[in-house]
Amino acid sequence: MVELDDQIPTTFDPFAEANDDSAATGAKGYVHIRIQQRNGRKSLTTVQGLKKEFSYEKILKDLKKEFCCNGTVVQDKELGKVIQLQGDQRKNVSNFLVQAGIVKKDQIKLHGF
Repeated sequence: MVELDDQIPTTFDPFAEANDDSAATGAKGYVHIRIQQRNGRKSLTTVQGLKKEFSYEKILKDLKKEFCCNGTVVQDKELGKVIQLQGDQRKNVSNFLVQAGIVKKDQIKLHGF
């Protein structure tokens, strides 16, 4: 007779990475730049995944001054700190972060239409 305990595979959680807190804080190294549509032609650009040691307020101040737009830093439970800017600033923010030396070009993921 065959032992059943030997044939049962160990438990495997396919969503272990999704539940890991380090993935939400940018430990993977990716910075996500997204656009969200508001009313009509209005849109909102969000930057998520920057390292915690950076001062989000100083980065936001430089972004606002450089692109002549308004913005804020939002604290989210799941995503951590997120920078929000008015308008479609995806390419501008991407170029700014690379030129400032905050992230490398291959660490940036642009999302949106």
